[in-house]
Amino acid sequence: MRQNGTVKFFNASKGYGFITPDDGDKDVFVHVTAVERSGIGALTDGMRISFETEPDKRGKGPKAVDLQVAADEGGGDSGSDDSGSDDSGSDDSGSDEEAM
Repeated sequence: MRQNGTVKFFNASKGYGFITPDDGDKDVFVHVTAVERSGIGALTDGMRISFETEPDKRGKGPKAVDLQVAADEGGGDSGSDDSGSDDSGSDDSGSDEEAM
């Protein structure tokens, strides 16, 4: 089941960190290999993440896999800003017609 959460901390030199799920459950371990597979690049403290969990092979609890930047991180907002600038361009052409 996909969840959203916030990166509590991630130590790139040690290769692991933890994500605090939005639902209030215990922090979820995240390994550098999951970050590398995701293509995100680097996790930063406070970053909003969407993830799945799977059991850890060593039995220490769930680990985060299939990481994605959460939609509320700002990716969706930039799209709406672009469409707003397109609308203002069409308003300008309407003003030109009125001036003629």
